[in-house]
Amino acid sequence: MKSKPSKPEPKSRSTASKPPEPARSELPGPDVHGLRELPGLLVDGYSLQLRDKDGFVGDQASQTAFRELLERWRKRRRKTGGKDPLGLSHSRDLSKKELDRVLQESKASEAADMMHGAIEEFAEELAFVIQRFTRQPSWQKVQRIVVGGGFPESDVGERAILQAGAILEEMGVHVQLARLSHNVDDGGLIGWVHLTPPAMLKKHDAILAVDIGGTNVRCGIVKTRHRKAPDFSLAKVIRREKWRHADDDPNRGSMVEHIADMLEDMVVYSEKKKIRLAPFIGIGCPGLIRQDGSIARGAQNLPGDWESTAFHLPSAVWRRMPMMGSGPTLVLMHNDAVVQGLSELPFMRDVRHWGVLTIGTGLGNASFTNVP
Repeated sequence: MKSKPSKPEPKSRSTASKPPEPARSELPGPDVHGLRELPGLLVDGYSLQLRDKDGFVGDQASQTAFRELLERWRKRRRKTGGKDPLGLSHSRDLSKKELDRVLQESKASEAADMMHGAIEEFAEELAFVIQRFTRQPSWQKVQRIVVGGGFPESDVGERAILQAGAILEEMGVHVQLARLSHNVDDGGLIGWVHLTPPAMLKKHDAILAVDIGGTNVRCGIVKTRHRKAPDFSLAKVIRREKWRHADDDPNRGSMVEHIADMLEDMVVYSEKKKIRLAPFIGIGCPGLIRQDGSIARGAQNLPGDWESTAFHLPSAVWRRMPMMGSGPTLVLMHNDAVVQGLSELPFMRDVRHWGVLTIGTGLGNASFTNVP
C-alpha cells in the first residue's frame, strides 16, 4: 500500500519516552556490514556495473529501460501518421495494470502488437545483459538465476522473462531463469533472517527489515518461524508498509526520517500485538556496501548524495531508534539484491552456483555459491 509522509505522534507513542541511549562502546564494532561469507553460503559478487559504448549494460534491462523502449515504439507509430493506441500518457506514467490490460483485452489489436514488439525487443536486451554477466568471473558458473524486482510481477514482465530464457538457449547460454518464490514486496525483507545474528533470535519472534529502491521503500515485520524451520523456509512478512517515495520527491534527509517513522510504526504495532521483536534492523539498499556501512557506488537512483563520506545510513537510523526492547539496536546494511537473493536460499540447495537479478528502477544483481 502507498504511504504518505507523516510526522510521528510522540504524545501517544511508546517510542516517545525512550530509555537512555547506550554508549557508543555498546554498539557493534566496525566492519559488520555487507558480509560476503555466511553459514553455508558465499556471496561471490554483487552490484556489477559493466559498461559498453552506451553506458552501463544493466541499464538496458531495467524497468525504466522497458518504459523508454515502449515509448520509442509509440513515437514511431505516431511519426507514420497512425494514432497511438495507448493514448496520450507517457509510457513511464502507465501503470503495470494498464499495460497488462492491453495484452489481456486486445489480443489482436494494434496496441497489443506494439506491446508484443516492445516485449520481444526488451527480452533480447535482457538476454544480452545476462550473457554479459555470465562471462564475468563471479557469474561464470551460475546455473540458475532468480528474477525479482517490480517488473516480473506483471504479465508484461513475465512474458519478457520467458522470452529471454528462450533466447538465451538459442544463444547457447544454458542457465535457468526462475521467479522469486515470495511476493515481490517481501523478498527484500525476508532475506534479512539469514543475516540476523543467531543469538538475537533465541528469545524473539521477528525482526524489522527495510528494502530501499529507486521508486519505493518497503518496511516490514518478518516473523522468522525458525523453531518450525531452522532453514528459514517458513519465514513470513506479517506486516508491511510500502511508500512510493518517487511520487513525493523527498530529499535525502526527509527520506531517512520517513523510513525511521515507518520503523517506529512497526514497533508500535508489535507492542500492541505482543510480537517479540529482536533489537535488530536490516536495511537493503542499492549499491556497493562497504564493511563500515557506507555506500561506495551504485546509489544514483536515490535522492541526494547517498555515497557521501559524511552520510552513514545505519547510524542515522540508529540515532532515531537506539534501543528496542531490552537492548541496544543493531542496524545492519547490505545490498538490496543480495538480501532479496538470500530469501531464496532455502530453495536453492539443489544447485551450487546461482544468482539473482532485480528488475526495478535499475538492475540489481548478485551471485552466490552454496558451500557445505
